[in-house]
Amino acid sequence: MTKTVLIVDDDPAQRRLLQAAVERQGFATRIAEDGAQAIAQASDPAIDVVMLDLVMPGVSGMEALAAIRQKRDDLPVVVLTASGGIDTVVKAMQAGANDFFVKPASPERVLVSIRNALKMGELTGEVRRLKKRAAGSMSFADMVAGAASMKQLIRLGQRAATANIPVLILGESGVGKEVIARSIHGESDRAHRHIVTVNCGAIPENLVESILFGHEKGSFTGASDRHLGKFQEADGGTLFLDEVGELPLEMQVKLLRALQEGEVDPIGAKRPVKVDVRIIAATNKDLTKLVEAGKFREDLYYRLNVFPIDAPPLRGRKEDIPALAKHFVARFNSEMGKKIIGVSPNTIGLLQAFEWPGNVRQLENMIYRAMVLCDGDFLTNEDFPQLEAQLPEFAQIAANAPAELAICEAANNNLALPQILANGESAGSIAIFDIGGHLRPLEEIERDLIEYAIDLYAGHMTEIARRLGIGRSTLYRKLKEYDLEEHILNIAAG
Repeated sequence: MTKTVLIVDDDPAQRRLLQAAVERQGFATRIAEDGAQAIAQASDPAIDVVMLDLVMPGVSGMEALAAIRQKRDDLPVVVLTASGGIDTVVKAMQAGANDFFVKPASPERVLVSIRNALKMGELTGEVRRLKKRAAGSMSFADMVAGAASMKQLIRLGQRAATANIPVLILGESGVGKEVIARSIHGESDRAHRHIVTVNCGAIPENLVESILFGHEKGSFTGASDRHLGKFQEADGGTLFLDEVGELPLEMQVKLLRALQEGEVDPIGAKRPVKVDVRIIAATNKDLTKLVEAGKFREDLYYRLNVFPIDAPPLRGRKEDIPALAKHFVARFNSEMGKKIIGVSPNTIGLLQAFEWPGNVRQLENMIYRAMVLCDGDFLTNEDFPQLEAQLPEFAQIAANAPAELAICEAANNNLALPQILANGESAGSIAIFDIGGHLRPLEEIERDLIEYAIDLYAGHMTEIARRLGIGRSTLYRKLKEYDLEEHILNIAAG
């Protein structure tokens, strides 16, 4: 997704200059005329960077900066000042600004500030994510979950977090079951203790009992030290049993006893050990069928299936793909030291057209590979050769993707722009990208906009010029330049 820059300045001329410089570099923009508007808009998660003038009437830039930091302490802010006094700069940086420049600044300086601010924001976000993961304090607010099915999942997950009952997360491989489990733990009253993860399908069968329940020194050949086991490691916290359907039947008996009695029997121990563990299990298999086939104990199934949560596959929540792509690009920028701005609109359409059998994990890996291949500012179709090969029919879908982006940008800026199709008919939005995902020439977009204005205002030249913000003489010159004179005559005659 294209990064969005919020430009805050009470001077209309400065706003237009900054907006032109920023959009020329491929960023989307939002506009605020004062500090109050900036504070209101900055809470929108779609805003990636704020360019904030310090001297404004009413709510000043410093006051707006303080309010923005209270709402979103991770949002990068670049402050603008008409004077480069050291005191002003120091106060702004102490208040949480990421960078500053003195007006007027060259487009190159503006671009450097935006890129640096984005890089800093991505690094800060990645550090915060890793800290939360290590501390077991992830929450549902950290998840990308805009789809209706995910909102329902979050509602159930938050309910589950308030009760100390077993949870069974069902879903295909790669849908993010561990992320859900960590979020439940992070919002529970056990968040201050560890969450211990066990992949039951990855443990050798002869080591399952030792790894889960522990063993005493000398209890079997090779047991040179005492081992606590995952249940005792998670004592007071949460034990996440991933792929629980892979457990051998004999271990299922011991797991059931641990759940029922709240105690485990380490190998070689003289007496059971009491444990206080909250169980969250997950599987990509149909446990009811395994029960029918005699491969999973029915009593254990009912013990685990107290509070089931279904995690939807990625193909059932494709509206989340743009936000997921943005999240992964930001994360990999931090890890790889890259400066990729986002994913081109056509490529977002390509990603949404794919069915993703490997779900979110497959999307994550695909974006990582694309970022290795990418040499530009945006990920494009060429960076996803495997998807292009599997979707030869995507040409028509890709042709419509720029229109979808234009509609989104228009909604973000309270505009209603038309798309001029190949046959010249209006279809609701003006395409600003070509089918390759690159910006169309300014002349083409300007011609489309003027043509639409002629249709919208029924050929009334004064109103068209006023709405476009140009003089009548300039409008007549552009009509001639773009061969639109006949079009306006037809409108007048009609």
